[in-house]
Amino acid sequence: LFLSCNSNKTARSVTADAGYFNAISPNDIQLDKPVAGEWRFEHKEAQQSVDDYQQAAPEKASIGKTKLYLLPLGSFTPLQLKGIELTREYLEIFFQLKTETLEPVADETIPDSARRTRAGGNIQLYTPYIMQHLLKGKIPPQGYALMAISEKDLYPHPDWNYVFGIASYQERIGVSSIYRYQGTGLTNENFTIFLKRLIGTASHEIGHMFSIHHCVAAKCVMNGSNSLSESDRQPLRLCSECQQKLYWNTGYNNKARLQALVNYCRRNQLPEDLLYLEKDLKAIGGH
Repeated sequence: LFLSCNSNKTARSVTADAGYFNAISPNDIQLDKPVAGEWRFEHKEAQQSVDDYQQAAPEKASIGKTKLYLLPLGSFTPLQLKGIELTREYLEIFFQLKTETLEPVADETIPDSARRTRAGGNIQLYTPYIMQHLLKGKIPPQGYALMAISEKDLYPHPDWNYVFGIASYQERIGVSSIYRYQGTGLTNENFTIFLKRLIGTASHEIGHMFSIHHCVAAKCVMNGSNSLSESDRQPLRLCSECQQKLYWNTGYNNKARLQALVNYCRRNQLPEDLLYLEKDLKAIGGH
């Protein structure tokens, strides 16, 4: 489950690089009809149009605040740290902003009042505590957004079982967990699916920090999710409409970003997502 906050509204507009977006928009993947238990069945959300996004006047990544920061929270194995480094690399490409990983913080600093133990000894950390005490006001001076990556499971409310990640639009902070992405433990055999899950959640949550809402226009990394199986069916690709929002915010080179994403998926054995991106690259006359 992915959560987020709201933002304020003021008018703006943009039509830049329309050729790119017109070329890739036919590649948007139609959403399936939701079934009971899935996010869109349980949550009736309106689509945030590009105009809606611009009129909300979200904070832009601008000179002086152009970096993204990751904060590892807990104790990680070398293979888990490899996944975090590949996530840093992916986010730098995805958002076209310099992304740095900060020194890890021990989760023992979180008090007993902000943790609980579930069946099988699974320790969960309370996300409101993390957001308020470890992240709020802690974005480094050059930072646009800060996301913690927790080694342990997370819960956002005493009545909830767990949450994959959570983010704040206004504070531009968030936290996600690797706990449910690695089965009984991370190995070389399940590393690829672990990586896809982590980069999907990280880009989704940081997308919220850019004030991009859940997408209900097409299959998109910004789709909401109620379960691991549901999120596994979602692509890493931003649909063309959500890409326009991010492009309006940061003004990167669309073709260069797309080529770098293609190269990343090739290097890291992500064939299904590579297929989507190569289709976009072909649509704009790339290779």
